[in-house]
Amino acid sequence: MSIKKSELILNPDGSVYHLNLKPKHIASTIIFVGDQNRVDKITKNFDSIEFTTQKREFKTTTGTYKNKRLSVISTGIGPDNIDIVLNELDALVNIDLQTREPKENTTALRIVRIGTSGSLQADIPVNSFVISSHALDLNGMLHSYKIDTISSPEIENAFVKHTNWSSKKAAPILIENNKKLEESITSDQTFKGITATAGGFYGPQGRVLRLALQDSELNKKIDSFRFENHRITNLEMETSAIYGLSKLLGHKALSISAIMANRANGTFSENPNKLMEDLITYTLEKLVE
Repeated sequence: MSIKKSELILNPDGSVYHLNLKPKHIASTIIFVGDQNRVDKITKNFDSIEFTTQKREFKTTTGTYKNKRLSVISTGIGPDNIDIVLNELDALVNIDLQTREPKENTTALRIVRIGTSGSLQADIPVNSFVISSHALDLNGMLHSYKIDTISSPEIENAFVKHTNWSSKKAAPILIENNKKLEESITSDQTFKGITATAGGFYGPQGRVLRLALQDSELNKKIDSFRFENHRITNLEMETSAIYGLSKLLGHKALSISAIMANRANGTFSENPNKLMEDLITYTLEKLVE
């Protein structure tokens, strides 16, 4: 059945509405960054650039790094933006934009998020890299979709019990990464753990300015949560949406973060720009190995 124009919005030139992209503009391996200025920090390492465009916070550049075609896309901040980016990328490869019909044979994109984050554990220092083995959705965006096939009820229920999670909030969802991508990115330079994905930067991550928190002890509960050999290592705002939508749509996703701050001991990287440059170089090399 043809998808209605109101559901799949295209620009006059036939590109998808928010990303301003056509199928020919993207590679099968895509790097996500939050900050639009970080796109150029990655693509300055490319051997050649074939295409670039920007609409709002969504900047895309496609080119070649050591004979591998890659796209870099800035998603902006938050799970709501990831909902836009991943659905429109999937439309580019798995929907015929002329007929508006879903394709019978689907394409699986490889998506790697390069991000920044704060460590919740004292033994994961600033200036380290953390691979998200799982993502814990604390923001509720994924509840708009049928998620039974991607959730992990046993760990989710343990987390709800441990934190005395408010029934007024969306139920937490735990989603696993793509293990093949994890194997290709892992080294003795990386830590692994569950990444919690909040729906905001201040209250949802336990920061207090002038507003009281619903649960002032929640961060301590998150820090102390253990399930078998799993613990929550860091907190940010995108990874669960990337993992969840990628699983549902049949794409392969991994998130790796540069640890800028350690919230357990109050430290912050003395050279965050170098840290990000190091993570960019590390990830690019792993993607072309």
